[in-house]
Amino acid sequence: MKFFIADTHFCHEKILRLADRPFENLTEMEDTIVKNWNDKVTNSDEIFIIGDFMYKGSAAEANRILKRLNGKKYLITGNHEKYLNDRAFDKRHFCWIKDYYSFKENKQKYVLFHYPILEWDGYFSGAIHLYGHVHGNRIDKFAEILGPNAINVGVDVNAFTPISQEEILQRVKFSQEETEG
Repeated sequence: MKFFIADTHFCHEKILRLADRPFENLTEMEDTIVKNWNDKVTNSDEIFIIGDFMYKGSAAEANRILKRLNGKKYLITGNHEKYLNDRAFDKRHFCWIKDYYSFKENKQKYVLFHYPILEWDGYFSGAIHLYGHVHGNRIDKFAEILGPNAINVGVDVNAFTPISQEEILQRVKFSQEETEG
């Protein structure tokens, strides 16, 4: 099964205030995200991290957190992946690291990019765009502008939990029905 998540911002204490996250401290946030992740994702599942996995943390901290997380991990880089440049970071935690990725499965195209895109590859033929970056900010405005096939997979708008591919398809279907109805 495939899962998607963005903007975990591990090791970023200020995100608690900046994104108005409901945690007392960084440890509580980290433990909650790890628990939610592992409750949903098994080691045989694939999980696509769509940017901003960690903010200003060291390679050792990134290695420590990634070891705690289930699944075959793929990284779409965001604007806070500085740990990747540290030689002590073990890139083998990820199956691959890319800036942008698209794939097709069961005749459905998916476009993964950290930033919301106004029109993505396949936009006019029903492709689904999965993004993060904007946290919970202006979520209604982004949904209105981008349309029903763009889904913010960031933790701030998804109960700090990864979203499955099936959940994505249900959200798109529901949003399309609302738009048409």
